[in-house]
Amino acid sequence: MVSRNTLAALGSAAALLAALSACAPADDTTGASASASPTENPCPPGNLSTRTAGKLTIGTDNPAYDPWFSDNKPANGKGFESAVAYQVAQRLGYPAANVVWTQVPFNNAIAPGPKSYDMDINQFSITDERKQAVDFSSPYYLVRQTVITVKGTKIAGATTIADLRESKLGAQVGTTSYQAITDLIKPSTKPQVFNSNDDAKKALQNGTIDGLVVDLPTAFYMTGAELTDGLIVGQLPQVGVPEQFGIVLDKGSPLTGCVKQAVDQLRQDGTLAVLEKTWLAGTGGAPELQ
Repeated sequence: MVSRNTLAALGSAAALLAALSACAPADDTTGASASASPTENPCPPGNLSTRTAGKLTIGTDNPAYDPWFSDNKPANGKGFESAVAYQVAQRLGYPAANVVWTQVPFNNAIAPGPKSYDMDINQFSITDERKQAVDFSSPYYLVRQTVITVKGTKIAGATTIADLRESKLGAQVGTTSYQAITDLIKPSTKPQVFNSNDDAKKALQNGTIDGLVVDLPTAFYMTGAELTDGLIVGQLPQVGVPEQFGIVLDKGSPLTGCVKQAVDQLRQDGTLAVLEKTWLAGTGGAPELQ
């Protein structure tokens, strides 16, 4: 089972985060509008050009999975991405009471066109292709793609990528997990695409597919808490530039520079490291597939 933090540990982390927030550096901003004067704050706290004045609307998918969120309730502040979102909101001058969550399907969030959110956080890997349609914040998490299965499948004992090539694999639509299958594993059978990881998990449970590719923390949660006899087969190799998660914003959003600055501050003052340790602890020990 995935390890769960005790209330005491969470309390300690919360206290540390409060201290970190209090001493956050006032870095120079980037992405300021051309019309801003040298003395004008391009990121006025709580007064940005948001969809609703005085509110920050944050999107994510439904269901919202552990360990990124908790109990499918993004607004509760629990889970790594929920906690990151509230920390970013705080740095932008929006306390929790002024944060509004909205449900946005994964593919819709990164599609061109009008957005129903100010920013969206949902394990979006930063890619050049996606940058054509949306803006990204600075990265807040380094990603590894991972193959999972259940006991008794043909890949349960796989130790190499070659061992996976004759198997039926699947991933959520539009994800870099699917791209990892096609570009790295290159199975002989076309991988299956699912609308959500929940649908993919059901296909794995009923034997429609032999294995599922997800990010590493999700792999640990699914195999430890959601799948009967779930197994982590292994992590896929990192190829090229490391894969990173970023917050998504509308293309050309006036908030992009401010959100980048907020994420940079969270990294520099150690808050991201604290949140990762609090919510993603125990997700680093998967075997490597060669």
